[in-house]
Amino acid sequence: MEDLWAVVLFGLKIWLFLIISLIMVPAMFGFSLGISETYMTLLVRTLEWATLNIQKAKADEQTLKTSVTNGLIQRGAGSMEKELGELRRSRPKPPVGGDFTLSDCFYFSRKGIESIVEDEVTQRFSSEELVSWNLLTRTNDFQFISLKLTLVYGLGIFVRYCILAPLRITLAIIGLTWLVIGTSAVGFLPNSSIKYWLSEWVHVMCYRICARGLSAAIRYHNRENKPKKGGICVANHTSPIDIVILCNDGCYAMVGQVHGGLMGIVQRAMVRSCPHVWFERAEMKDRHLVTKRLKDHVSDKTKLPILIFPEGTCVNNTSVMMFKKGSFEIGATIYPVAIKYDPKFGDAFWNSSKYSMVSYLLRMMTSWALVCNVWYLPAMHQQEGEDAVQFANRVKSAIAHQGGLVDLQWDGGLKRARVKETFREQQQKKYSSMVVGDESSNSD
Repeated sequence: MEDLWAVVLFGLKIWLFLIISLIMVPAMFGFSLGISETYMTLLVRTLEWATLNIQKAKADEQTLKTSVTNGLIQRGAGSMEKELGELRRSRPKPPVGGDFTLSDCFYFSRKGIESIVEDEVTQRFSSEELVSWNLLTRTNDFQFISLKLTLVYGLGIFVRYCILAPLRITLAIIGLTWLVIGTSAVGFLPNSSIKYWLSEWVHVMCYRICARGLSAAIRYHNRENKPKKGGICVANHTSPIDIVILCNDGCYAMVGQVHGGLMGIVQRAMVRSCPHVWFERAEMKDRHLVTKRLKDHVSDKTKLPILIFPEGTCVNNTSVMMFKKGSFEIGATIYPVAIKYDPKFGDAFWNSSKYSMVSYLLRMMTSWALVCNVWYLPAMHQQEGEDAVQFANRVKSAIAHQGGLVDLQWDGGLKRARVKETFREQQQKKYSSMVVGDESSNSD
């Protein structure tokens, strides 16, 4: 028995030595030994080979979908007045006042069916559809196509669960442990330029270790536009891993609610060395208090830029939804950032209503890799005569355009909440003005 434990301990020592020497040390100093690049090259070639085999086996079927709009229903792009006018062609309009025809019911019935079958909101909170299978059963159910493909699929399961998953879990544990220990140790130092430099170095180093633990391959574009101190960095939100992606290239001050448990330990350690902005649950509901604390932070040009995800929820890497106006009312410089993941290597979207944080992270650690592009956009300022909502929409449109994402006006809060009564009332008033006529509304 003692010999068995000696062999196990020796194996663990070799395992940790390889992790520290080949992965952690290069990650700490921001360079690579080429292991990740070699893995990504082999992975890309394997997936390309698998795609060709699938296409050959299903040459008589249409395996590629050109766009998400090729669904059961083709939506009309016209307004309510235009579409109702087309339905009323067979009936002449009365010379005075509005009118109602039974054919109007067909318009509202069709709109209702469209929303049930494929609306613009709920489809943004499900996994992004792939044009071809990436050998992960979470994106497509396995079907026997050929013996070679089946063997590669089985080998992929072994590699992901028996080699990559233990390695990634080990790196994640080490990265979080070092983050807690390192930030706590730096927190004991007196406030000085050395303390701030060490704090940033510890944060970036630990995030880089965690990024290596996800086999992250990140391309940063236009680094000359990186957020600067005293400003606010806003980005589209796909996953909690967005923080790791951005902090892998620089340090940010976080904004969020105070948590308990393991997350609370990490938060308390981080705030000792860096001025993160954590709020209690009751404080988060006080908009004036939140705005004041954010203004106090950005007014100090020596503090790190604040990182905010204005959507308030995770969206599935295909679109950008409505930005909350709070971070755009402060009057600070806004640094937009667009993040776009490559779904071919793994689904980065966190469906929080379906998966817990732990199960989501395990899914990510058993994916092929985390591949994404990050674009730093030029700094943006609120223009004269522009309110916070208009400014937020302008920034959102810029992010969507750069990332190749769909620009939507819907609130991401509809993921769990009902549509506001005001939206329905607007449509009801619009139709009422058509039926009753403009004369009665003018007389009121």
